Amino acid sequence: MNYRSFDHLSADTQEWIVDLPDDLDLIVGIPRSGMLVSNLLSLHLNLPMTDIEGLQERRLLQTGERYTGEFDISAFSKILVVDDTVYKGGAMTEARETVESLDLPAETYYGAVYVDEGSEQFVDTYAQTLPFPRVFEWNMMHHDFLNDACVDLDGILCRDPTPAENDDGPNYREFLTTVSPKCVPSVEIGRIVTCRLEKYREETAAWLDEHGIEYDELVMMQYPDKAARVAAGDHAEYKADVYQSTDAKLFIESSHTQARKIARQTSKPVYSKERNVMLQQGYFNRVAREGRASIEAVQSDPVRYVNQLRSDPVDFVKRASSVFL
Repeated sequence: MNYRSFDHLSADTQEWIVDLPDDLDLIVGIPRSGMLVSNLLSLHLNLPMTDIEGLQERRLLQTGERYTGEFDISAFSKILVVDDTVYKGGAMTEARETVESLDLPAETYYGAVYVDEGSEQFVDTYAQTLPFPRVFEWNMMHHDFLNDACVDLDGILCRDPTPAENDDGPNYREFLTTVSPKCVPSVEIGRIVTCRLEKYREETAAWLDEHGIEYDELVMMQYPDKAARVAAGDHAEYKADVYQSTDAKLFIESSHTQARKIARQTSKPVYSKERNVMLQQGYFNRVAREGRASIEAVQSDPVRYVNQLRSDPVDFVKRASSVFL
């Protein structure tokens, strides 16, 4: 699973700048996600930007200090039309056809930060080849890929209940019916896998329907009450069992602790919302390597690390814990 976050997008876009055509003077973003890239390029290069519709209507969305006033297309000689990614080339081809129909006097280039293998033909420039399967932080909850995913509920689609709300009684039922959504996906979720109890299915299904959250299956825990669920203490194992029993390709989990357990038990990709990382075998191999290297370093010079711990315990623990995510 190839995952890219906003941080990745920013860094990869900056690295891409050195390979872009020289003397660009206008950035045009392809809505919606292409506007993220156009904003980054516009800021880094101090260039004006617009979207495809703005280009048609001769209006700018944002200008650098060199450009003010009306949009005079003759003022621009080299334009870059950008998107975040190219897969089958449909959006880029449509954008190219629209721009070419405008018969602009400017030289026009087309580019994307990420292209699928074999899709390089649709652009003049790109930052990286990123094959499928892939998922992005900025469209994870709005992509067809969600059809083949398992998604946690509390912490992802809505906030977690407070201790006072989580009483397995009237306060909890009030929470279930009135909590505001954190995210409303624009596509159908394959499976919502929640630790809510089966006895709250009616309230949960009604809330999902009220907020327009579509799903194929809602999987809930079968314990009779909260006390039994807490006593069992198998939240991550339960989710892992569900994930493993399906052909789902991704689990989106709010808790990093649970995400790690699910990933380890299933050996399938799990996205940790809490840490904004994709957990998969490569991740665990890296953590293991870094952990072994850290242990070897401590063993080779224990006095040094004891002194570091004594001088600044908080910083020492913070740096050590970053190795064992």
